[in-house]
Amino acid sequence: MLSEPSTATVRATLPAVGAAIGDIADLFYRKLFDAHPELLRDLFNRGNQASGAQRQALAGSIAAFATQLVEHPDTRPDVMLGRIAHKHASLGITAAQYDVVHTHLFAAIAEVLGDAATPEVAAAWDEVYWLMANALIAIEERLYAQQGVLAGDVWRDWEVVSRATETADVVTFQLRPADGAPAPGFHPGQYVSVQIELPDGARQIRQYSLSSAPGSPLRSITVKRVHGDGSPDGEVSRQLHDRVRAGDRLRVSAPYGDLVLKSPDAPLLLASAGIGCTPMLSMLEHLASDGHRAPVTVVHGDRSPDDHAMRTDHALLTGKLPDATAHFWYENPEPGHPANRTGLVDLTGVVIPSGTHAYLCGPLPFMRSVRTQLLAKGVPSADIHYEVFGPDLWLATA
Repeated sequence: MLSEPSTATVRATLPAVGAAIGDIADLFYRKLFDAHPELLRDLFNRGNQASGAQRQALAGSIAAFATQLVEHPDTRPDVMLGRIAHKHASLGITAAQYDVVHTHLFAAIAEVLGDAATPEVAAAWDEVYWLMANALIAIEERLYAQQGVLAGDVWRDWEVVSRATETADVVTFQLRPADGAPAPGFHPGQYVSVQIELPDGARQIRQYSLSSAPGSPLRSITVKRVHGDGSPDGEVSRQLHDRVRAGDRLRVSAPYGDLVLKSPDAPLLLASAGIGCTPMLSMLEHLASDGHRAPVTVVHGDRSPDDHAMRTDHALLTGKLPDATAHFWYENPEPGHPANRTGLVDLTGVVIPSGTHAYLCGPLPFMRSVRTQLLAKGVPSADIHYEVFGPDLWLATA
């Protein structure tokens, strides 16, 4: 809980800091990478830095946390903190790195705010920072303990057993631990980080959902080639698609992620778009093997049937459940595809059973649209869960 003097100071300065937080985040990253270029080379996503997405997400999370402290002092934004902590754990973030961030963040705050960054203001925002940082450190320590690893020691070598082409831009890799030890358990919907060395020597990291259910000695990740559309193509997805074959080794983290089935006996809606289908396929395979009996509504949107990765699996796994229906929307469908399933996902004619828990994964505009439609159908906001591939810009644009 924020102290009373700091609460008053943060409340008074939140509009000014909020207006400047984008500039603060931009300067912070420049200072951080000037002092520690290895962090940009081997930890931070260079693509997100180039696009500004990571800066926007940082600004959004700080503003959201500070607002929560002053407007709802008796509660903590645990959903936001949990999502950030899972991502950090998958990267192997340690407590010492929060000191490094603090140094450069507060140097940026002082420079951007100038004379407005009085000792009183700096002390109040320092309290905000450490409340957030220490909460994340505590969650991350629990996540490491749950995986039986020391803080930050999340990486293992995995061997590529096979690769399968799903679409022109999507490939599935099956992996097993290179040391022959059992694969760590995971919950359907979780992801792993993959670290790969690029031609320039950088060891870049990306997160990929585990696209099959727990129980197998193998793990599957399904990777979409990222096309830049005016900016550089995704450098990690390109390397995986173009260079990685059976027999190669990858550095893979322990599994993390908070988009997991929280009420598995309730009616479920699994809504995805594009490559967002991957965590949903893991959930579906798990539900089918676990004998799930409650209604399941499967929703997916894509550009065309040919772009729908693992479309056959999506339909077959749905068909294995006793009370499940699949609804696929395509912007460019095959001849004969229903007109009311053409274009963007529209839940108008889809029955959503009472008590449904919804899980969403896909581009942000898709998830915003589906969430709005679900709220209009009476699904409580607390029962709508989501996963963002990349920085969580939902907070930054909310």
